[in-house]
Amino acid sequence: MTTTGRGVLAALLASQALRGLGYGLAAVQVGAVLRGQGLDAPGVGLVLAAIVAGSAAASLALGRWGDRFGRARSYGVLYGALTTAGVLIAAGAPAWLLALVALSGALSTEVVESGPFTTLEQVMLASTGTRQPQVLRGFGVYNAVATVAGAAGALLGTLPVDQRLVGGTLALVGVAGALLATRLPASVEAPAAERTGPRRALASSRGPVLRLAGLFAVDSLAGGFVVQAWIAYWLGVRYGAPTRVVGAVFAAVGLLQAASFLAAPAIANRVGLLPTMVFTHLPSNLLLIAIPLAPSLPVAVGLLLARTCLSQMDVPTRQAYVMALVPPAERTAAAAVTNTARYVTRPVGPVLAGLLQPLGLALPFLVAGVVKSAYDLALWRLFRPVQLPPDTAVITGGAS
Repeated sequence: MTTTGRGVLAALLASQALRGLGYGLAAVQVGAVLRGQGLDAPGVGLVLAAIVAGSAAASLALGRWGDRFGRARSYGVLYGALTTAGVLIAAGAPAWLLALVALSGALSTEVVESGPFTTLEQVMLASTGTRQPQVLRGFGVYNAVATVAGAAGALLGTLPVDQRLVGGTLALVGVAGALLATRLPASVEAPAAERTGPRRALASSRGPVLRLAGLFAVDSLAGGFVVQAWIAYWLGVRYGAPTRVVGAVFAAVGLLQAASFLAAPAIANRVGLLPTMVFTHLPSNLLLIAIPLAPSLPVAVGLLLARTCLSQMDVPTRQAYVMALVPPAERTAAAAVTNTARYVTRPVGPVLAGLLQPLGLALPFLVAGVVKSAYDLALWRLFRPVQLPPDTAVITGGAS
């Protein structure tokens, strides 16, 4: 990796670590902060809905105009919006004003967000002018950092609820991120001809990207059936697991996820991106289906941890596959569309899981496992014949 490439990677990893810390804290405390400010359930729902809508809208806007406006400039603007949101939270601003700022896409309802920040970072990581194995390793480290930082932020959230802590942390993260954005080199930008010439956001890659987005949306919807909150609830109801045990299990889950992010590039560099995506995901889905059939808590936890070792290996490989599949001029739009497809469908899963609960606690696991397996098979069938462009041995980008 070139010196410039290493600088870009270091800046993005630092940015991801800071943001993960802030988002992890906010995920734990922001709901309680809003309640403490006198907001009722509809008011809290308004703010959360604005966050989801803002992430989707901002990602799509970046896909359409981000390269022309400038990737580093867009990155800095997002961090400016995050700083503003943090100040408003710390000051106890009214819900409508916070919701308005949330429409910028700078906030997240999850510890590891899939919104406009991720869209820009994926494209900038793929534009370092390094060979694909190095880029893929970068994606692995990037996701591992997000997981560890998010866990640290969630741990920080165990402190007494304080709007100044939440808002102040987000504001500091925003300022630090904006400063990091100013240090990004010109190589992260789209080539000059692509920034100024008339073009569609998705041209030659429109069909494959839309098919991927549809498949990713289905996978994310299925994943929403078995979010950690639901699994924690299920372990308590099914086996009487106390919260201290559940907490220890989820801590182990986080560590295994980070390890799998780091291991995935080594596998993908040997067998390929698509095989790694599919053939690590399929066994994890079978393990997911087996979890509710476990006769005891230790067996269920063992199956859950085994599933975790495999289930997240498709994340860095999926990101690298999208970047390798499309031409450099369409990467920002492709990342925006595929990330947004995953982001907007995931919240539907927990709602459907709750509706299935009266029919049996095992059903969310079974439905998720079956739908995810269907996703894997469809992904393999549709994209196995697709050849990655021959020039993806070196993933390039950058201004000219």
